[in-house]
Amino acid sequence: MGRHENVSIEVHPTALVEKGAELAEGVSVGPYCVIGEHVKIGPRTKLLSHVVVEGRTTIGQDNTIRPFANLGGPPQAPYNGEPTELVIGDRNMIREHVTMHVATAGGRGVTTVGSDCQFMATAHVAHDCVVADHVILTHSATLGGHVVLDEFVIVGGLAAIHQYSRVGKHAFIGGLAAVTKDVIPYGSVWGNHAHLEGLNLVGLKRRGFSREMIAELRSAYRLLFAEEGTFQERIDDTEQTFGHSAPVMEIIEFIRADASRPLCLPEREV
Repeated sequence: MGRHENVSIEVHPTALVEKGAELAEGVSVGPYCVIGEHVKIGPRTKLLSHVVVEGRTTIGQDNTIRPFANLGGPPQAPYNGEPTELVIGDRNMIREHVTMHVATAGGRGVTTVGSDCQFMATAHVAHDCVVADHVILTHSATLGGHVVLDEFVIVGGLAAIHQYSRVGKHAFIGGLAAVTKDVIPYGSVWGNHAHLEGLNLVGLKRRGFSREMIAELRSAYRLLFAEEGTFQERIDDTEQTFGHSAPVMEIIEFIRADASRPLCLPEREV
């Protein structure tokens, strides 16, 4: 590895860093990496080898990017080279063959990835997505364009989330699930097409939610998805009964935030 412009940046002799790229102190660029002219990489981020970072891509500090990841490529949607962006936060682990694309001019204009996330091999983040902090995309998990994942979401292996879908915080998407509807915060969904199986109880316990809070969420879930009354009546009843509970109100507010989107619901017995 060699020094780059008299700063403590290590760039392997076989790597190609185009003029205009900005590498912060402590960045390490391994063999056969390619860094585009509009790329900005923050302190101590490591590109191990064969990584391609292109487009208008900004990567924060202390990330580790493993071989053959491609970040900032053009979206697989109508695109004519507009100056759209990909912005990635800090301390992410991005594994082999992960792809993340810049946004579209007709969308948000920026694809956003938070901090402290893990993207396992061949995971995909499409154009205009918003991925919050502490998210895990396991092997070959795929996000369509404009998907929003809130914090602490886990997407199981080979699962796919349809474009424009929203997934609330602490939700769990089971392996092989095909998610075409919005997933409530704390929910756990499975199947093709995915349906709501209940709450993500394992995730809640791991993250320190108290037994009392989990019991309250379960009671609210049963009321919200009961068979009696209309869904709007059950939403109102749940708010009236559990309005003091912040997690329950996050679910209610999530549902009300975009009434135009279909919602993942429990399967009904026929």
